[in-house]
Amino acid sequence: MPILGQNQYGKAENRVVKITRDGATHHIRDLNVSVSLSGDMDEVHYSGSNASVLPTDTTKNTVYAFAKEHGIASPEQFGIHLARHFVTSQEPIHRARIRVEEYAWERIEHAGKGAHSFVRKGQETRLAQITYDGTSWEVVSGLKDLVVMNSTDSEFWGYVKDKYTTLPEAYDRILATEVSGRWRFNWTDDEQRMPDWEESYEQTRKHLLQAFAETYSLSLQQSLYQMGSRVIDHRDEIDEIRFSLPNKHHFLVDLEPFGLKNDHEVYHAADRPYGLIEATVVRDGCEPRIPVDLSNL
Repeated sequence: MPILGQNQYGKAENRVVKITRDGATHHIRDLNVSVSLSGDMDEVHYSGSNASVLPTDTTKNTVYAFAKEHGIASPEQFGIHLARHFVTSQEPIHRARIRVEEYAWERIEHAGKGAHSFVRKGQETRLAQITYDGTSWEVVSGLKDLVVMNSTDSEFWGYVKDKYTTLPEAYDRILATEVSGRWRFNWTDDEQRMPDWEESYEQTRKHLLQAFAETYSLSLQQSLYQMGSRVIDHRDEIDEIRFSLPNKHHFLVDLEPFGLKNDHEVYHAADRPYGLIEATVVRDGCEPRIPVDLSNL
């Protein structure tokens, strides 16, 4: 008889928007929450008995109820509340994984009364994954879709050349990428002091952006390492950070047929194919745990 392997179930992509009303001033947290549970679930697969199954519809309802009962201080804190609840309240559930995306809104300043008008920010999506097994925690935060560009201070030359190489060496180029990053915290149990999740996210984002801007780059790999190193050096609560950086190529347009000189002014932005640079930066003495393939995170 075949043996059941790893399994999990839950409710994916529960969209919850929490409005906090502070008089005439409102605050928004806009989340996409996915719940995944695993544990003593063999029988439901073998015989179809649902005696140990908490309905996925219940997990959805829990997300909305917890938004009211606990509020949403941060994606990480909200995920911790959910994970702890599912593992401690349901005996068959041994492990809970909560994935959260947060979509940011920016307040629209206007002359009218109140502060309750917003425009959706077109920058990154904030990410968090919280995993709890009843004893230990793993919190991995991150972001995606953060597009950055240096219009100079980037070169690319001295690379391997063979008979198929046509790319000219560049001594002044645009360097642009769309940052997808994940970072793992060293907070693992309730006896430790919990990080300030909001402060940590803002500071981590700040450091990786500053490293990108301040690095005179000879390769996107070099920029990646500087971004990761700066986060590790400045944020003691983080032991590991992994990036996936597509190289958003910008090629100088040949204007000579029109009798014009293109002095690094006009570029063609190519969306594909693109170079894809990926790597992990880890604190010395720590083991990397973030999956190599971020799509599996």
